[in-house]
Amino acid sequence: MYRILSIVGFLVIFQACQKSGFLDQTTTTSLNEESTFSDSANAMAFLNNIYSNMGFASDPKRFNGGSYAAGLEASCDEAEGPNASSSNGFIQFATGTVNPTVVPDDAWRASYNNIRAANQFLKHLPVIPFSNSLKQTSKAEAHFLRGWYYFMLLEHYGGVPIIGDSIYTTEDQMPQTRNAFSSVVNYILDECDSAAAYLPVTQTGSNYGRASKGAALALKSRLLLYAASPLFNDGGIAKGIDGLDSIVAYPDTDPTRWAKAAEAARNVIALNAYSLYVDSTTVSGQLGYGFMDLFTKRYNTEYILAHMMESNKYLESLWDVPSRGGSGGPVPYQEMVDAFPMANGLPITDPNSGYDPQNPYKNRDPRLDYSIIHDSTLRITYGANQPTPVTLYWNTKVSPAVAASGDAVHKGTATGYYIFKMIDPDIINNGIGTSPRCLPLIRYAEILLNYAEAQNESVGPDNSVYQAIEAIRQRAGLRPYTLPEGMDQGQMREAIRRERRVELAFEGFRFFDVRRWMIADSTDNQMMHGMEVDRGTTVSYNEFNVRKHNFKKAMYLWPLPLSEISKLPGLKQNPLY
Repeated sequence: MYRILSIVGFLVIFQACQKSGFLDQTTTTSLNEESTFSDSANAMAFLNNIYSNMGFASDPKRFNGGSYAAGLEASCDEAEGPNASSSNGFIQFATGTVNPTVVPDDAWRASYNNIRAANQFLKHLPVIPFSNSLKQTSKAEAHFLRGWYYFMLLEHYGGVPIIGDSIYTTEDQMPQTRNAFSSVVNYILDECDSAAAYLPVTQTGSNYGRASKGAALALKSRLLLYAASPLFNDGGIAKGIDGLDSIVAYPDTDPTRWAKAAEAARNVIALNAYSLYVDSTTVSGQLGYGFMDLFTKRYNTEYILAHMMESNKYLESLWDVPSRGGSGGPVPYQEMVDAFPMANGLPITDPNSGYDPQNPYKNRDPRLDYSIIHDSTLRITYGANQPTPVTLYWNTKVSPAVAASGDAVHKGTATGYYIFKMIDPDIINNGIGTSPRCLPLIRYAEILLNYAEAQNESVGPDNSVYQAIEAIRQRAGLRPYTLPEGMDQGQMREAIRRERRVELAFEGFRFFDVRRWMIADSTDNQMMHGMEVDRGTTVSYNEFNVRKHNFKKAMYLWPLPLSEISKLPGLKQNPLY
C-alpha cells in the first residue's frame, strides 16, 4: 500500500518544469535523510518534488504503453484512444473490461507515495534551517499537497485509509480499514483550511505554480461539489450493501451539501484575484480568441493552479496532426463535436439553431475550432520564414491533392478529428520552436461552473447562476451569449452540464463528471462515431461507427488494485468488482 520511497530517489533528478522557477532541474548525490533535511536547499527540493506528480490524473499521457499514450479523454465519450488492440488503461475503461487485476494502480500508488513524502517533510520541518516565515508557508504547502492527493484517491475510490502523520516502513502494521467517505472529506477540508490560513492569495514570480490560498479554496470548491453529487450520496452504488454504503459515499442524502459547495465556490470568486482570460484585440474580429490563447500563456488571470513545465512541445507531439509531427491520437468522437452548440448558443439539435448537416462546422461555437481540428480546418505553416495558411483536408479526393492528405480519416485519425485544445498554433512539432505553456489544474472557469451547478441544485436558477454561465459563454464568443429567460432547475441543470462539457473538454473532467452525475451508464455505454468527408462531385458528410463503449455499474468507481488488497486483505473492495 505504501511503498518505501528513497529520499535519494526523490532528489536524483526532478521532473523539469519552469525555468527560473521553483521546479528547476536539480541533481544531487550522496544524500541521506540527515543530509536532506539539514540542508535548506535539499529540503526545499524535497518539497518541490511532491509537486511534480500533481497533474498525473489528468495528464494526456497518463496511460502510457510503449508508443501508445492517452489519458482520461480516451476513457470516456470524448475521444478514441490510439491502437485499438492495445491493453492500456483507456482501452479497459472504453471496453468495460477493467477489473482489480488489470486496473492501473497509479491513482493509489502515486497518491500514497506523495502523501508519505508530505508526512516526511512535516516530520522533519522543525529541524530544517528555514526562517520562521518559510517554515510556516512550506508547512501550509505540505498540508495542501497532502489534501490534493487524498482528493485524487477520493474521486477514484471513495473512502480510503487515512494515515495521518504516520510514516510506515516494511516492518510496520499498516491500517487495513478504509475510512468513511465523510471522514476523508472532512480530512481534506481540514488540510485545505490549514493551508489557506498561511498562504498568499496568489503566487507570483519564481513561486508561480506553488500552492496558494486561492488554490486551497478552489480545491475545497471541487471537493464539496463532488461530495454533493449523486454518486456520493444515499450510499451511491453501494446502497443496501452494509459496510460499504458509508465508505464509498454518504449513507444519506443532505440537500445542504449543495449549499456548502456553492459557498465554497463563492469564496473563491470573492477573492477578486482571478478572472476569465479575455483577448478581443490580438486577432481583430475573432470572437472567443481568449479561450484559445489562454492555454498558450504561461501566466494568465485564469489559472488558479498549474502544472509547471519547461518550454515544450508536449501537446503538439501527442495531439497534433501527423503532417505537423504529431502522433495523431487520441482523437475526438463525433459525439464530442456535436456537443458544441452553434454560434448563437443553441444546441445543434434545436430546430431554431440554424445547424446545416451539409456544412456542419459553419457558424459553430468558436470553442469548436479552438478545441478540435476537423476537415477543412485552416492551419498556419511556415515557409521561407513566412506564415502561410494551409487548409487541411481529411480525404484523398481533393483536387489537386494536398500534402495533408496523410492526415486523412482511417489514415492519421480513426474518427476524422484531432484534438486542438491547448495546442500552440505557432508551434510545429517537426519544426523549430517551443511553447511556454504549462497545463491547467484548476482554472477560474471551473469555479464559475462549480458555483452555477451547486447554486442551481441548492436554490434553483437564480440571477447569480445565469451570470456565472453567461460570463463563460460571453468569453467563448457566443452571440448572443445569454441563456433563455425563465429556465427551470432541470433545464438549467442540462445547460450547465452542456457548458461544462465543452468548456472543460480534454482537461480530465468529463470522465469524473459523468460518474458523479451517475449518467455514465448512458454516455459511456453507446456506439461512438466518426465523420468521413467525401469531396467528389459534391461534398458529403458521412457518419460512421468507431467503437461500442461498454459501461458496467461497478465502473462508477475504480476497483482497488488486487495487488494492494493482497497485501492488506482487510481492505474492502469497491462494490460489484
